Amino acid sequence: MGFVMLLVVGVYVVAGNLLGGVASGGRALAKGAVPAAYQGLVQKWGNLCPQLSPALLAAQLYQESGWNPTIVSPADAQGIAQFIPSTWAIYGIDANGDGKRDVWDPNDAIPSAASYDCQLAKDVKGVPGDVSDNMLAAYNAGAYRVIKAGGVPSISETQDYVKRIRSLSQSFAAPVSRIDPTQQAAGAIAFAQSKLGTPYLWGGEGTAEQGGRFDCSGLTQASYAKVGITLPRVANDQYNAGPHPSRDQLLPGDLVFFSTDLNDSRAIHHVGIYVGGGYMIDAPRTGAVIRFDPIDVPDYFGATRVTEDGAKALPTAV
Repeated sequence: MGFVMLLVVGVYVVAGNLLGGVASGGRALAKGAVPAAYQGLVQKWGNLCPQLSPALLAAQLYQESGWNPTIVSPADAQGIAQFIPSTWAIYGIDANGDGKRDVWDPNDAIPSAASYDCQLAKDVKGVPGDVSDNMLAAYNAGAYRVIKAGGVPSISETQDYVKRIRSLSQSFAAPVSRIDPTQQAAGAIAFAQSKLGTPYLWGGEGTAEQGGRFDCSGLTQASYAKVGITLPRVANDQYNAGPHPSRDQLLPGDLVFFSTDLNDSRAIHHVGIYVGGGYMIDAPRTGAVIRFDPIDVPDYFGATRVTEDGAKALPTAV
């Protein structure tokens, strides 16, 4: 245990000196972040106007529906892009050319969401401030309020929406530079280390009733909760809690994920906490204990550098 913590401290001292800022921007999508069925649509239509990007469009769709094309909200917002009927009547487009505008068809709804974003960007083009922030604010509060306020209006829901989508988009964008380390990572690793040898329990969250046992995502959730970061309960949602470092840029504390489909984050089935040297701490399966395991296996999918803002940006239900 002492060796692992020494490794963590050493890596983070070097990282603090060498890494350049948090990755942002970029018009390419992170590997597998968008389900394969929608990746081409998001990549194409996310480049419809300069104020939009594939990552921003992906963040909006994930926030609105969690990629569910059949969902209906209590306010009667419909489909993967969550259009209310009156908005769809004006802004829905027949993008696939089948002769009808279908809010339930992602081939129409995703392009319509991008088209609507870009129309809002035109509506608020002359407003001071960041053009993409103003576009997102107009999506939430309406272009009139953005124009009247001279920027993002002082409406808490709207300000939170802009911040949430901006933060969440970091999880969908392919990094264009090295990514800063997470300051809370050492504490999360220390918690996971303290559970080494604990028997696995499917659905385990470490409660007294469960004998302090965990499953894989229960362990990672509890490890980051110990340092004040709230993660979703299941592994494929934890993947969206921050940007995605490449294999050669992994740092201790990164969450590492494994999937049955290497092109789809929704197929993730396992998660662990990277500790360096090609190893993670994980709760692997029934009959095993929390232990060190290698990450370089055929179903390795990718990694997430958990950030507080990234975790806060995640929708409460996906």
